Amino acid sequence: MASTVANSPHRIASAIAGLVMLVILAGCGAGGGNRDRPPSPPAPTTRIDASTPSPVADPVTISSPAFADGAAIPAQYTCQGDKIPPPLAWSAPSSAAELALIVDDTDAPGGLFVHWIVTGIAPGPGSTADGQTPPNGHTLPNSAGNDGYFAPCPPAGSGTHHYRFTLYQLPTALQLPAGSAAVQAAEAIAQAATAQARLTGTFQR
Repeated sequence: MASTVANSPHRIASAIAGLVMLVILAGCGAGGGNRDRPPSPPAPTTRIDASTPSPVADPVTISSPAFADGAAIPAQYTCQGDKIPPPLAWSAPSSAAELALIVDDTDAPGGLFVHWIVTGIAPGPGSTADGQTPPNGHTLPNSAGNDGYFAPCPPAGSGTHHYRFTLYQLPTALQLPAGSAAVQAAEAIAQAATAQARLTGTFQR
């Protein structure tokens, strides 16, 4: 009986120490060690841009059913044939004020030679048949001093000449000084244009 009473204080102290340890461990397990750590920032979110892309303007185009770009011009459209303009097809935005067509030879011995200038062509799609001028088109003097189409006719033996059929899109109606030379008129048209398309044909004698 005496031994039981003597050991009771020791057992009580052991029990209290065990409870204190359990409380400390429970506090650590509950995140007590993270009290001074700042909270993590939220993950960045990715924003999807669902805006509609800007519309693309219709391109200016020009072609011919008589020859492909870079190919030889058939003889009937030159000085060795009927000397008439080849058939053409084109398109341009309807927002343009007008179109202008220039045909020139970059290989002429005396410098650039303008074979054909046509202004006042209506915007949008269009085409011509053999020998035709674009509808409503107004022809200006070429480098030979004549209104209309001057058929390709390079000097014999001068090699292959390149004839450029360039269609220009103009934002306003064209106003050229009276009596402008062909090359000057062609330069003024090119400078005023906001877009262009080109078809190149070759010819040699």
